[in-house]
Amino acid sequence: MPRPSVVLDTNVIVSAHLKEDGLERFVLDLALARKLQVFLSDEILGEYEGVLARAKFKLSPAKVAASLRLLEKAATMAYPQKRITAAKDPGDNKFLECAAEAQADYLVTGNKKHFPKQWRQTRIVNTRELLQEITADLQR
Repeated sequence: MPRPSVVLDTNVIVSAHLKEDGLERFVLDLALARKLQVFLSDEILGEYEGVLARAKFKLSPAKVAASLRLLEKAATMAYPQKRITAAKDPGDNKFLECAAEAQADYLVTGNKKHFPKQWRQTRIVNTRELLQEITADLQR
């Protein structure tokens, strides 16, 4: 069975860095272990870098850089060709664009209310919902 494909919203990445024993960290670890096929775009990667560098998070710049290098190495880059304006927060459209271009199975976010319930073939889920859906697949 193919690996579930995902696009990770920035809030998932931030939570993964702030809480090492949370579900978001588990999802990030699955992506880094290539149990999930994670898709990134240049715009998403740039947002990850900018948000994780904010002083309020008190994250080590060296650790953030190392983490993002690992994520970029594990990820498949997507290069969206079409602009989408379906998210309630215009800044979130980049995630829908990446998911559409990659034909991702899931867009994983902590802010489901900002997105439609589904975008084409991509389901919008939180980390708990993702893990509930993919657990059977991962055990095979």
